[in-house]
Amino acid sequence: MIWIYRLLFPLALAAMSPYYLLRMRRRGGYGRGFMHRFGRPPRLPPRRPGVRRVWLQAVSVGEMLAVEPILRALKADGVEVMLTTTTSTGFRVATERYPRLVQGIGYFPIDWVGFSRRAWSAISPDMAIITEGERWPEHLRQAAARGVPVLCINARISDRSFRRLGRFPPFARFVLGGMTRLLAASEQDAERFREMGFPAERIEVTGNIKLDVSIAALDPVSRSRLRRELSLPEEGLVLLGSSTWPGEEAALVDALVAARSKGTRASLLLVPRHAERRLEIEHLLKGTGLSFHFRSKGPAPAQVDIAVGDTTGELRSMTQLADLVFVGKSLAPHTEGQTPVEAATLGKPVLFGTGMANFRSISLDLLDLGAARTVASPADLRAVSCALLGDRAARDAMAAAAAGWKRANGGGVERTLAAIRREFARMA
Repeated sequence: MIWIYRLLFPLALAAMSPYYLLRMRRRGGYGRGFMHRFGRPPRLPPRRPGVRRVWLQAVSVGEMLAVEPILRALKADGVEVMLTTTTSTGFRVATERYPRLVQGIGYFPIDWVGFSRRAWSAISPDMAIITEGERWPEHLRQAAARGVPVLCINARISDRSFRRLGRFPPFARFVLGGMTRLLAASEQDAERFREMGFPAERIEVTGNIKLDVSIAALDPVSRSRLRRELSLPEEGLVLLGSSTWPGEEAALVDALVAARSKGTRASLLLVPRHAERRLEIEHLLKGTGLSFHFRSKGPAPAQVDIAVGDTTGELRSMTQLADLVFVGKSLAPHTEGQTPVEAATLGKPVLFGTGMANFRSISLDLLDLGAARTVASPADLRAVSCALLGDRAARDAMAAAAAGWKRANGGGVERTLAAIRREFARMA
């Protein structure tokens, strides 16, 4: 089947290139390291005898932040790491945070045989680690040809991918077959992988490493400074739209207006999932009659009703200003959801829509514990936001439940590291 993939991939790439090139242009930041995608990663130092080398692929910002403790532990173990990512934002985070932890940082190559083979020859790893839903057939094929084990950490499979792969069992086996071991983020994910034919003895439930995320708490002075920089009033509540998608910003503006109509002193902080949507969001906000300011434009001349956090890598800090968090990509027609982990980890009451397929087990846990609530529509978001912004006791109860969930669900990083070390021991 690999030859069919190799023949069809260039055709699919040619068909999709205009879309992806346009998206890359809108997002910006892809000029640096552009040739990495064609199998020319940054030059690495020569291999040292007795020193193992790992190629770790973390697709974007969330995965890049989650692997930090993994990188630190591998560094302490004397393991060299070549770190790759897919997005410009992930690349920016990596170059800002991890230069001292890794041997090199680059973009993941396009999954065509010529590019992948060239990158594998240049990096020459002893082990490949991929995160979450990364399943690139040529990448896995190159590993198999070299006898290199591939571990998928935080392995998960969305509802959509499970349905699609379930319709074509041979393709599911082809995609999954190149992985040596799956370290599943949850028991539900492990069961799905077993149903698709992956050997049960090569699956281990290690838990979600994102639940072990360590977030530096802002002290009161830093919190106050960040509010001023965002031009939010010093007093009053903050409703946060976290990683929002089209349609959700308008619903959150309606929620803010409704809360204020009931006498609640509140402001709105919007953090869109894609900063390149700023012109679209600006057009929306101009029609509201409310004052607003974009973080990327520097300090505002006066306080505003709505602040837009259109910068990279600041969501964790901005979440600490929130009194109530709505998690985006979850209101219809969106179905997949963004991660609620950071908000819950910080002890924030959480709202999300019915479309949380990518984080089903986590969202169900939060709902069961009372740390989160589901809103089925923009009108529901407006009503529930108004009620919670006006009820501190209810918000405090949700926050306490979120803190309890965090305490009960840690340990994924240590279990993942133990599995990686066992795999090294098998190679000895």
